[in-house]
Amino acid sequence: MDLSNYDSTEAFMAYVRQRNSSEPEFLQAVEEVVDSLLPFVREHKRYTDQRILERLVEPDRAFQFRVTWEDDNGDVQVNRGYRVQFNNAIGPYKGGLRFHPSVNLSVLKFLGFEQIFKNSLTGLPMGGGKGGSDFDPKGRSDREVMRFCQSFMNELFRHVGTYTDVPAGDIGVGAREIGYLFGQHKRLTNTYTGVLTGKGLNYGGSVVRTEATGYGAVYFAKEMMELRGDGLDGKRCIVSGSGNVALYAAQKLMQEGAKVVTLSDSKGFIHDPEGLDAEKWEFVRELKEERRGRISEYAEKFKGTTFHEGAKPWGVEANCAFPCATQNEISNEDAALLVKNGIDVVSEGANMPTANDGVKRFVDAGILYGPGKAANAGGVAVSGLEQSQNAQRLSWSRMEVDDRLRGIMADIHKKCVVYGSSPDGSVNYVRGSNIAGFVKIAEAQVAYGLV
Repeated sequence: MDLSNYDSTEAFMAYVRQRNSSEPEFLQAVEEVVDSLLPFVREHKRYTDQRILERLVEPDRAFQFRVTWEDDNGDVQVNRGYRVQFNNAIGPYKGGLRFHPSVNLSVLKFLGFEQIFKNSLTGLPMGGGKGGSDFDPKGRSDREVMRFCQSFMNELFRHVGTYTDVPAGDIGVGAREIGYLFGQHKRLTNTYTGVLTGKGLNYGGSVVRTEATGYGAVYFAKEMMELRGDGLDGKRCIVSGSGNVALYAAQKLMQEGAKVVTLSDSKGFIHDPEGLDAEKWEFVRELKEERRGRISEYAEKFKGTTFHEGAKPWGVEANCAFPCATQNEISNEDAALLVKNGIDVVSEGANMPTANDGVKRFVDAGILYGPGKAANAGGVAVSGLEQSQNAQRLSWSRMEVDDRLRGIMADIHKKCVVYGSSPDGSVNYVRGSNIAGFVKIAEAQVAYGLV
């Protein structure tokens, strides 16, 4: 393919769509990147001559395997396992494992593709990858989850390693699952290495890893606002989700003086006009992390709160929005509603939570929009710091890790400003993050030659 013949996103996407026609999530992720990246790539002959963009949209390799395990009733269960090793131009593959019924190759390719840019933006030596299974840990006993994780690792261990591929957690893969996966890897290889991140603090994990993605999304929003001479103190914020990302985004927002008025799960959202406080936040943490309950219980416990079944929180009037649940939770119509209601800031804690036409709507409206590959890079950044601690046989303090996280998010913001600034002084963070993430990878691939 000669990129000189591809003078538009539509033309390039026709090529990608022909090769990946049954992968809508992956095509969406590629289109969002190519829309801002293609003009930049065409200005640099060494990138077009080496066909860097064409190579970048093809994963190095992708594995699919059967996971056979036995449930508590003695019945045999069969799931699919995956690992997509997308690009290791700047370091070992790095990206989470997702256990959820929606997992398929398209979802994991989209996540792995995003991870390439996200990891590059952190400045740490990490390539991009992603994996997981269509296994659903919800409603399963600890023993069932253990048996599944052990069977999953029986195949995955062949493809991962400290200097090859270092998975982490994602949706459906928390501390419990990481523990079972790490234990089985240790058993199979007779080694104790930093092959997984997100580990427990008792066996090589890092402080702040649980909080990192949510904290990072808030730090990035703060950087965007401070560039405009504004801040989070006193701002009303709507947050979607109630998992780790949403919980710790809410906690950090409260620490910054903001008022968090919504949280959600797959059943609906709660609206608390008075905002969360320490007691309410701890109730949600215990509800979700220990009891695995539904967010509707919040409305049953705290007066003045309403639960909106089957709905999303984007119609609630606020200053800032933090989508922290899952992909495509903000449609074009939702984006229009947010703009209409006067939202000033959108900082994505989830991966690709906004549909592409919604992204364009935010950018055109001049909203401070932090795309996920930049705004939620805090999680993988601290995973990278966990790898460093493991390699040095050290354990850093909470203050040291949090300071490093703040510094990384501030540095990502600076890179976005360098590549995303316009003559009128505005910053297109979509363009900035895509180009900044791309340049480091592209230069490495040019240096390697055709490998």
